[in-house]
Amino acid sequence: MAVFGIGGRQQSMNNAVVPENELKKRNEELEKELRESKEREEQMKRQLQSAWERLRVAEEAEERLCSQLGELEAEAVYQARDYHARIVSLMDQLSRAQNLLHKTGASSISVPSSS
Repeated sequence: MAVFGIGGRQQSMNNAVVPENELKKRNEELEKELRESKEREEQMKRQLQSAWERLRVAEEAEERLCSQLGELEAEAVYQARDYHARIVSLMDQLSRAQNLLHKTGASSISVPSSS
């Protein structure tokens, strides 16, 4: 009977040793996977940070372009108003010149009509 008990203990010790080695191996594998996962996470964080930085730069550029566009539009409006005022002034001068020619009797000079 003593042999059976000793043998039983040895058997259970062997069973305990084998799973312990397997557990250690599995634990090492899981730790390796965890390290790799953390490395991937850090890489993703760096990529996300880089993307946020590019987005920030693009938004700042967009704001500058919008501001410049607004300034150009305002300048174009001012130039259009000046151009229109100049045309009105020239039309007024032309009309006065035509009236003056008609009053002085210079009918021999032909002036094309503006219509």
